[in-house]
Amino acid sequence: MSQQIISGFEAPDRGHPELHPGDTVKVHVRIVEGGKERIQVFQGVVIRYRAGGNDANFTVRRIASHGVGVERTFLLKSPRVDKIEVTRGAKVRRAQLYYLRDLRGKKARLKERRRNKQMVTEAPSGN
Repeated sequence: MSQQIISGFEAPDRGHPELHPGDTVKVHVRIVEGGKERIQVFQGVVIRYRAGGNDANFTVRRIASHGVGVERTFLLKSPRVDKIEVTRGAKVRRAQLYYLRDLRGKKARLKERRRNKQMVTEAPSGN
């Protein structure tokens, strides 16, 4: 009974891709300025991903102008997050990549992880 009540409060799944720490992502965020609304893209590396239903969130880090690091945390099911694109995957052996905060330049690079894209093919029709 209580599970049915809780599921009534769950936000609908927005169809975002599966995220992992180390992924380079583009997060399209809706920004409201005055009466206007626009989409702003924030691109960076996922340094933390926390699963957990409605509370699922992830932190993205990027290097802004003059080498200043900027981190931003997004709720996965937020209506402000319009779209998430995974541009590149990286092979990491940690769940939280906070050590990237101290690294600069080439030392902050992550080794690329190649993902197999599953090709969807139609099953041959039986005679």
